This record gives sequence, C-alpha cells and structure tokens, in this order.
Amino acid sequence: MTMMNRENLEELFRKHEYTDFKWIDPKEFVVAQWVRMKCMFGCDEYGRTATCPPNVPSVSECERFFRDYKDAVIFHFEKRVDKPEDRWDWTRELNRKLLELEREVFCSGYEKAFLLFLDSCNLCDGCPGVRSKCKEPEQARPTPESLAMDVFTTVRKVGYSIDVLSDYDQKMNRYAFLLIE
Repeated sequence: MTMMNRENLEELFRKHEYTDFKWIDPKEFVVAQWVRMKCMFGCDEYGRTATCPPNVPSVSECERFFRDYKDAVIFHFEKRVDKPEDRWDWTRELNRKLLELEREVFCSGYEKAFLLFLDSCNLCDGCPGVRSKCKEPEQARPTPESLAMDVFTTVRKVGYSIDVLSDYDQKMNRYAFLLIE
C-alpha cells in the first residue's frame, strides 16, 4: 500500500471530524524530568494504571522514542464540564475514536503510527495497574505527560493556547498527539 502525503492525511483527519490540528516535528517535543516528578508526586493515577508511570519507559527512553519519528500531529479539543468526573466519559469516547484514526493511518502505510491519548487511559473500568494484566493491551495508550512530555511548552510552540485552570467552569484545552512515519 502506498503511503499518503500530508494533504491526504489531513483529508482523513477531516473525514473523522478532526479539524483543529497542527503538524509538529517530534524533535520539537519538550521532554523533561519535572513532568515525571509531577506524575509521581501529584497525580493520583501514579502506579494505578497500566499506561502511567511507573509502567512506562524512563524519561530518557521516552525522549529517544520521540526522536524515532519525523512527523506528528497535535489534535486540539475544547470542552467545558459541569463536574470534574464528567470529563471521563467524554475522553473515553474521544480516545476510542482517535484509536480508529490511528488504525486508519496505520493501514494507509504508516506502520509506526502511534497515538498519545488526551487523558489517562480509561478505556475500561478497574485497571489492574500493570501492563501484563491490561484488559485492552492493543488499545491502551499512554498520555504525553506519562511519557514525560511538557505539553504546555510543546503546544505553545505551535501557537496553541493552554493554561492551568482554577475552576471547572472554565473551558479546557486538551491535546492528543499522533506520531506518524
């Protein structure tokens, strides 16, 4: 199968109703130890999901992984929720749809296509917390943060807006990444 060019990929993105996206060279991803530290000391999912630290590669391995790619797409999503827990159903559905896109990109000749979820992998209830017992190993994906990416600095590089929110009535700017080669 022949590989698509960017124009064809963008057409595929729009077919899936993803219209707010920007290309970025993965070498521009900002990977930092502080992001891993925030996971370890500040995130209640640390050690509780199969796609979060410590169940992911080291920071240096994550950085090397990103360097294996020549292209990536950042997908931007905006959402306001009434209650914090309302985001889980939204992100679960969106992550599943993004997996469909990843599969289509893969089947178009990009065997290295790899998605980074916009939120923690919550594809199933009751994550066993370790990769070897993951209920959906073919579908589970890490977040950019779990791979030590400084999402704030990275998305700002391409002109996207992102801020720490102080209240749940504020609109979230969330980002998923699709690595392509």
